[in-house]
Amino acid sequence: MKIKDIYDLAIEIGIKNDFRTKAEINEYLKRKKEEYDKLPKEEKEYFDKERLKNPYSDSRIHFDGGKKEIKKVFAGIDITAGAVYIADELGADLILNHHPVGLALAGLDDVMNYQIDALEKFGIPVNIAEKLLHKRISEVSRGISPINHYEEADAARLLKINLMNIHTPGDNCAAMFLSKIIDKAKPRYVSDILDMLMKIPEYQEAMRQGAGPRLFSGNKNNRCGKVVVSEFTGGTEGSKEIYGAMANAGVGTIIAMHQSEEHKKAAEDAHINVVVAGHISSDSLGMNIILDELEKKGIKIIPFGGLIRYSRVKK
Repeated sequence: MKIKDIYDLAIEIGIKNDFRTKAEINEYLKRKKEEYDKLPKEEKEYFDKERLKNPYSDSRIHFDGGKKEIKKVFAGIDITAGAVYIADELGADLILNHHPVGLALAGLDDVMNYQIDALEKFGIPVNIAEKLLHKRISEVSRGISPINHYEEADAARLLKINLMNIHTPGDNCAAMFLSKIIDKAKPRYVSDILDMLMKIPEYQEAMRQGAGPRLFSGNKNNRCGKVVVSEFTGGTEGSKEIYGAMANAGVGTIIAMHQSEEHKKAAEDAHINVVVAGHISSDSLGMNIILDELEKKGIKIIPFGGLIRYSRVKK
């Protein structure tokens, strides 16, 4: 496989595991095209044209050195400039990182619009979801604006190491994986959710590392009510003001990757149980689903940067 092949495959897997339908994703891309077409000529030069075909603005190829066949992938959750040098020393053909860097980090806020669609599917009126999420998206946009986005991408370019990151597609995989388990298991109590998570290898290893699943809000003996995997995908944390609307929509328990103290307090005030599965372990779960497809094609995976590698490929 070439770099573009791996990138296209990852985006395709992300779309297959998206809570939106293919028609809804195509509608999103159509609106991006309309947005681009309306721009003045001088502004079109600065438009990220990848957004016209890829619905995930937080996933990009950052350096592609040519037509090299990829046989060894250095895969991680968080990459640093120093890690780029380690990948070079180990003879990796490609660094495949999860969290966004470069242009993908600069575009993190745009992918958060996906959360509006997900919340609507959970039963929250779309006007409320839009009002609260647009405020949060604006906050995130301002928050990432001063960051040095390109340090890791520049290191890869200087060392001529191929680099891409796959963020929301990986998060989609983890969210859909857990959602299917929830739908099948139909947990009655919050403790049932915690037990369910602890049957998953990535969370078992996270527990050994001191970062396993835990209850943030509520009581493990509480009944779950309606359970949603709502804080897994769509860029980063959404609005802390959304929990009241979620409670009104009948949501009793949410499963999150991680949660701030402000969000925890807001969930408690809305009487919603919150199970935090774990950030890096959940990222690893999603990435593993994509990495398994590469392994099936004979590509060697070198885990790094927090990735808990667990292969589900049948030997």
